[in-house]
Amino acid sequence: MKKDKASVRSKLRATYRRADFPRGLVRGKYASRVAVQPTVVQLDPEVAAAFPTSEAVNRALTKVMRAAKASRRGDRGARGAASPATTPARKRGPGALEAVKRAP
Repeated sequence: MKKDKASVRSKLRATYRRADFPRGLVRGKYASRVAVQPTVVQLDPEVAAAFPTSEAVNRALTKVMRAAKASRRGDRGARGAASPATTPARKRGPGALEAVKRAP
């Protein structure tokens, strides 16, 4: 059975005072609980089968995030730095393309 909306409204007040809360108002009362609790994510069955533990999932996702961040920055990672001839001129600054063309 549903509760009557009128009975719910009659219990709510238009305004509240500090005196209505005898134990006082505490800001962030449950913040520590929320900070400790992990975020729960539901994986597809085939993805879950590929990872034996949550630590394995976290390691894999961390590696993916680092690789994505490195590719956005243009890092070369283990492959080493790009040679000046293959690096676009816009990344090396003005006049760099002419220096590459003059190189023997």
